[in-house]
Amino acid sequence: MQFYSTNRRSAPASFREAVLGGQPDDGGLYFPAEIPQLPSSLIERMASIPLVDVALEVIRPYVGGDIPDDRLRQIVDETLSFPLPLVALSERISALELFHGPTLAFKDIGAGFMSRCLRYFGGGSGRRTFVIVATSGDTGGAVAAGFHGVEGIEVIILFPKGKVSRVQELQLTTFGGNVTTLEVRGTFDDCQAIAKQMLADAELNARAHLTSANSINIARWLPQQFYYFAALQQWQGAPPVISVPSGNFGNLAAGMLAARSGLPVSRFIAACNSNDVVPRFMNTGSYDLRPAVATISNAMDVGSPSNLVRISEIFGGDREQLSSAMAAKSYSDEETRRTMVDVYSHCKYILDPHGAVGYLAIDEYLSANGGRGIFLATAHPVKFDVVLDVIGTQGNEPESLADLAHKPKQSVEIDNDPSAVRDMILAKL
Repeated sequence: MQFYSTNRRSAPASFREAVLGGQPDDGGLYFPAEIPQLPSSLIERMASIPLVDVALEVIRPYVGGDIPDDRLRQIVDETLSFPLPLVALSERISALELFHGPTLAFKDIGAGFMSRCLRYFGGGSGRRTFVIVATSGDTGGAVAAGFHGVEGIEVIILFPKGKVSRVQELQLTTFGGNVTTLEVRGTFDDCQAIAKQMLADAELNARAHLTSANSINIARWLPQQFYYFAALQQWQGAPPVISVPSGNFGNLAAGMLAARSGLPVSRFIAACNSNDVVPRFMNTGSYDLRPAVATISNAMDVGSPSNLVRISEIFGGDREQLSSAMAAKSYSDEETRRTMVDVYSHCKYILDPHGAVGYLAIDEYLSANGGRGIFLATAHPVKFDVVLDVIGTQGNEPESLADLAHKPKQSVEIDNDPSAVRDMILAKL
């Protein structure tokens, strides 16, 4: 499989080259030259096949032999080492819980797969490898956990100071070693812009091997298809509507890619908070970028979603096809809080604010159109203090958080200045 740049000014790359390079040098995103079509027999028998076997069939065409099949199976098996349960909240609505991994968020799938691929590729050359990641909350912790202690790899994490939750900050700032965490005085969009600038820096790339661990990187993006297949393995009945809490849109883009490969989904809903660039685009046709605004669903506070271009590629730029496959809605913090209270009151189910936005979107859509559906519960409620404030409980605290509070904080506060990050990387060479 070859991957081309969405800007179409860079040479095509193999899976290995795209993973190690992270982003094409023309500033686009890598996209597969063709979307594999899964055999109908696999889809029909999916419920009776182990998820690891299904996931291997999904990812194998993209890897294209760059990782031997036995090693690829091992990578997939280790990536899918925790449950992905589909939990019915009512006859109409089920939650796909993606928060049972090491850092309690859906990012554990993509980060786990990518870290294992990069370990296998070994950096690709004698140069030192730097993994650069901008995070609005969960990505950084998952990447840090995946790469901590890996010899020859340095991880640089950028997150917006004061704009992540207490637990997210603990998961970002307590590693040390080969993980450097930078608190940027700015927004997630600022962090993402710095990361992209570092990845495109000619001098840095001449002296070291730089790659991204955001959903920019195909090894982070493509395996997110796995849990959509996990959901359908557990689903009975007509193809569901799937509501995806959306910020940078990598998660939704992966689901839509899975659907184009043959996964039976009735329609997708992009469930957004007040950062409503995509809902406005779907309603008006105008792609009007705006600065990100802070909300209680902070991991979705993205004003310039990178992966929208991949969604456009999936549909060949045909907005009519896109509109048929996807609806988009945005909701305020007030609506999000009210949903958290209502669902807990009626179902005794604890939603984190991102899951609440996903629930609100699917509930509203099904009330108007009928049918049944799934929303993605992307993070554990314990990661967000607002859950305790709104409903008075976060449920049982997972064991993995028990010792985080006692670890020393290891982070550096910086201005929104790419040169500060560049100097830090150069100092490590």
